[in-house]
Amino acid sequence: MRSLTINEPPAFGLIKGNAAADEIAARTTQLRQRDIKEPRAFLEAFRENIGGPGQPPLPDPLPPALEQGVRTTMTGRDPGEAQIPLDALKRATFPKLVISGGHHPAFEAVCDFIAGELKAERAVIRGAGHSTPRTGAPFNARLEAFLKGA
Repeated sequence: MRSLTINEPPAFGLIKGNAAADEIAARTTQLRQRDIKEPRAFLEAFRENIGGPGQPPLPDPLPPALEQGVRTTMTGRDPGEAQIPLDALKRATFPKLVISGGHHPAFEAVCDFIAGELKAERAVIRGAGHSTPRTGAPFNARLEAFLKGA
């Protein structure tokens, strides 16, 4: 069985002209242009840019898995470069779920747009800002219900 779960994608290019999305996309590009070399400093700036309220404090030192994730983000492409195959996904008959954290209007707008385009289920899981999986039980319960329903 196939399914698709999309969790807070930074696909701001899909909704160009949305003020909140355009602002956060510009700030994200500016952050990446600052060329911050230290993972903790980058993560702090990243969280300030898009994390929203409700982010847990950063551990000190960063756990190795988190540090590696930050390093990957630091060297990855700008999210504005992503090409989302919406037409192919629209044609796909498998169930789809789009999740956001209810913390930032740009992410809510992106998720609403994608869910509408794909006729996907839509969920908002509050409590961890951009890191919805960190809510633990609420995230897991919603994902499990989706998968069981699929």
